[in-house]
Amino acid sequence: MKARHIFYMILMTGCLLANLSACTFASKTTETESQIKVPAPLRPAGQTDVVGLACEPIETVRIGFIGLGARGTEAIRRFTYQKGIQIKALCDLHQFRVDSCQHMLNRAGIPEATAYYGSENAWKQLCERDDIDLIYIATDWTHHAPMMIYAMEHGKHVACEVPAAMSLEEIWKVIDTAEHTRKHCMMLENCVYDFFEITTLNMAQQGLFGDITHVKGAYNHCLHDIWPDYNADWRMQYNMRHRGDVYPTHGMGPACQLLNIHRGDRMKYLVAMDSNPVSLPDYLKKCGRTEDAQKFQNGEVTLTLIRTEKGKTIQIEHNVASPRPYSRLYQLSGTRGFADKYPLEGYALESKDLPESITNGQTFTAHEYMPDAVKSRLMEQYKDPIIKEMEKRAKEVGGHGGMDFIMDSRLIYCLHNGLPLDMDVYDLAEWCSLIPLTKLSIENGSVPVEIPDFTRGAWNKIQGYRHAFAK
Repeated sequence: MKARHIFYMILMTGCLLANLSACTFASKTTETESQIKVPAPLRPAGQTDVVGLACEPIETVRIGFIGLGARGTEAIRRFTYQKGIQIKALCDLHQFRVDSCQHMLNRAGIPEATAYYGSENAWKQLCERDDIDLIYIATDWTHHAPMMIYAMEHGKHVACEVPAAMSLEEIWKVIDTAEHTRKHCMMLENCVYDFFEITTLNMAQQGLFGDITHVKGAYNHCLHDIWPDYNADWRMQYNMRHRGDVYPTHGMGPACQLLNIHRGDRMKYLVAMDSNPVSLPDYLKKCGRTEDAQKFQNGEVTLTLIRTEKGKTIQIEHNVASPRPYSRLYQLSGTRGFADKYPLEGYALESKDLPESITNGQTFTAHEYMPDAVKSRLMEQYKDPIIKEMEKRAKEVGGHGGMDFIMDSRLIYCLHNGLPLDMDVYDLAEWCSLIPLTKLSIENGSVPVEIPDFTRGAWNKIQGYRHAFAK
């Protein structure tokens, strides 16, 4: 009986282990099968990637502007301070906006530009001109991709406001056009030029934080007071119809530059979820738009987690609905230190790893923020060359504290010198891809969604993100 008992015990244990193994295998199989595949289409025959694209230098950059609402008009104002450019054409649906920008040029002593207005397709005439090098687009989101594609097809470089493309179909059309025409296609993501972000990036590139393993970014900005300012209610309309992170690039840009995305690493998959919409439906009801409130789609808060090919993680948030202080989160965690921008800028590093000229004899650890005086000396020592050159002028001209002026200046500098732009078409694609991919994840129960390789194999061609400078 004793031997038989032992035999049954061994048999039962074996069955139990077999069942556990089967369950583990089934779990892994289910996990793999539950990830939504998003394949990259084949590159059209005869095309190659445009990673690191450099074009012929342009001595005087001739520019046509499309879209002269608040953002476009502000761009015109900033460009009146740029050197080595000509503003050749202005386009908007409304004549009064074109006229307003013409008056701005007159006050700056700049010749009037050719005016286009009054027609839905007037912008095409602007793109078809042969005396323009760069098309600068600041329209509503849904017009961005068609305008970029048409401009490149007519031999123009393109700079477009964020987000530059809203669907995977648009993203791939923009990529294919940029590769076919070999024209620059840059999204105007200004937040990568904010002083704290670009200084912290310089620190990271010099190894101050060690191996960066996790970064955060966001667009948390209650738009309650400015919803009526959007022409024909276009931004509210988009949020009414779509779930997912519909405005991800302010958080994504700085995060992806820190992790060298498509310059040694790539985003592999994401998971997204949202909370039920409450604040904006309430807002619409108060405005007498009960039917719109009932069919509102975009979540109160949308959260996205991304994992990269090399095992790094990114967290992105979107909230334009509920009252809260403005925040882009901007945070990095590394093996040697930590940086955080909101609500207060701060660094956490070991004093023993820093020179005496920065610590001034003070002792601290990475378990706390360093003293403000030490932080100031650290930021001064690691100030990016771009900021060293442009900070004073940028603050004088303004534009979100100066970062918009730096963004414009870097664009023109790179075109003047025939250099790769600070952001390329694949940055545009990767950062905008959260719009359709987060929606796909959320509407399928927050399952993982594959992020396609928008470079189609060229993501490891360049090692490390760097700004280009003329020799």
